[in-house]
Amino acid sequence: MNTIKFKVIGLCICLFAFSNNIQAQKKKPAVAETSYNLEGNITGLEDGTTIKLIPGATHSSESAVAETTIKDGKFTFTGKLNEPRLFYLEFGKNKGYIPVLIENSKIKLTAEAEVLKQEEGKINFKNEVVSGSKSNDYFKKETAFREELNKDYEEYHKGSEEVAEAYGKARVSGNKKLMDSIGNSPAWKSFEVKEKAFFNKVEKTTADLITRNKATWWGPFFMITQYSYFTPDQKSIYEQFSPEAKKSYYGQLVDKDLNPKSLIGTSVANFGLKDKDGKAYNVKDIVAGKKYILIDFWASWCGPCRKEIPNLKTAYSEYAGKGFEILSISIDKDEKAWQKALAQENMQWHNLLDDNKVSNAFNVKAIPATYLVDSKGVIIGDNLRGAELEAKLKELLKS
Repeated sequence: MNTIKFKVIGLCICLFAFSNNIQAQKKKPAVAETSYNLEGNITGLEDGTTIKLIPGATHSSESAVAETTIKDGKFTFTGKLNEPRLFYLEFGKNKGYIPVLIENSKIKLTAEAEVLKQEEGKINFKNEVVSGSKSNDYFKKETAFREELNKDYEEYHKGSEEVAEAYGKARVSGNKKLMDSIGNSPAWKSFEVKEKAFFNKVEKTTADLITRNKATWWGPFFMITQYSYFTPDQKSIYEQFSPEAKKSYYGQLVDKDLNPKSLIGTSVANFGLKDKDGKAYNVKDIVAGKKYILIDFWASWCGPCRKEIPNLKTAYSEYAGKGFEILSISIDKDEKAWQKALAQENMQWHNLLDDNKVSNAFNVKAIPATYLVDSKGVIIGDNLRGAELEAKLKELLKS
């Protein structure tokens, strides 16, 4: 009898221990991945097609951190990250890209590729699906509003093509009377109202996105992805970030871009770029015989840059005869937009188009960016604009 009793008790104890072990396993937290494994499966590409993993969201031209080739439509990248990072998968030699936010997890990417033979092998992708990266999911969810903005942009331009083209031609030809006439027309005023509403919406949605993520690395990440370049006005956005956000990888990148290291006292290396007609100019030839040169980095889409041009014209008009020269370098990626802005602004000094190398050499991360250089090629001032530039030139060119 006692033997049966002890056997029953022993069985209960075993069952209890077994049950506790199961519960402990259920409650045991999942072990966090310490590395990433990105597996890709892309249809439509030939075996041997190169694939590079290139850092994104840096405002700089980055080199690949890894490279592989595709076989039977498959490829793999592995590595380790301190925090999630945006990367671009480059297929072929600059033929096509797929962005992926990578974190330490098992990530899968599938897509269908189409190689356009008539466009020098450009690769288009469709049905891209990324799974296994919570960061990538969150990124897509938080930036879904961009699709609505794209539709809004197309919508407010409908029906205004003719009046916009007429106004542009009048501005290029310098016909102020015609510009005023078009500008006062109901069609143009209606277009301006719609355009202002659109950009107000862009500004608000972008600010809301960054603000609601200001406590973590997402805040500076969204800041660097939503703005192609920074202007001094955006320093206040950075200041709202938490200490944690500022210390993050992207927080440090934003800080570096907004507060670049001073180049005062360093020498400018000679460089060559092309003007709007495709003619190459050597900077030494442009500045030969000049006492002081202002190198001005700008872009057609940069509002603060365009607002500064009248001040540059004033300085040029007053001091060009005394040995002052301006060299404007556009960082525009859209050459047509740059050409259009040149025609509108009618600047009387040399204007060249950047090749990324020159702006990188000057560590240009925010525009407008200006560097005042003496006759020996040494930078003696930076970010001089408006009254500050006027005062400096007055001091230097007293005679």
